[in-house]
Amino acid sequence: MDAIILAAGLGTRLRPFTEKTPKPMLLVRSRPILDWSLGALPAVVDRVIVVVHYLGEQVEAYLKTQRHVPSWEVVHQEKPRGTGDALLSCRSRLRPGASFTVLNGDDLYGAADLAELVRHRAGLVCQRVDEPRKFGIAFLKGDGTLEKLIEKPDLDGPQLANTGAYVFPPEVFETELTLSPRGEYEITQYVSATASKGTVGVVQSRFWLPIGDVAAWQAAQEMDLDAVLTGRH
Repeated sequence: MDAIILAAGLGTRLRPFTEKTPKPMLLVRSRPILDWSLGALPAVVDRVIVVVHYLGEQVEAYLKTQRHVPSWEVVHQEKPRGTGDALLSCRSRLRPGASFTVLNGDDLYGAADLAELVRHRAGLVCQRVDEPRKFGIAFLKGDGTLEKLIEKPDLDGPQLANTGAYVFPPEVFETELTLSPRGEYEITQYVSATASKGTVGVVQSRFWLPIGDVAAWQAAQEMDLDAVLTGRH
């Protein structure tokens, strides 16, 4: 199976630490964030496509030394126009006729959750959160599959947040992306379109750590990550 890792962000909320280092290459317990991500991938993933932009040469240099995935390549997103555009830039590199998984390159995901995710033809990983106004929220059908995603809804109480870990069927690209209100092409449009046409499974996460700011990055240094991020090794 192919995996796409979205690693083209600027990491502005982690400056000054990202002024000379791309966010996926920041160290967590002496290993780059991206190294933890690759190590958590299920064994069925034998090829990785990494989308880069800012300081992408550092990511490429790391990939030449990693030992987690047998095959890899880099796609340079010349002008970042959103996560949907980043995914679309990989279309010609994917194996034809097969589902593939997609992960945010600056989040840490539990290996068990990713293993469950790739059993679906289409799916996403969600995490229960107490402040839904800060997240994209998944609303489910009666059978527990995805109905739709709504970004930062005006709701109170626990809801299921979209973690940014997906598996897509090959026909996902039949959907033509349109610009979102913030002027980007969003990967969530692909998710919602897939749900409107068929079944999108929902995996409820046991571990998810988005490293969105310095506080989250520092918190990661104190965690026993080996216990939850050990996948193929």
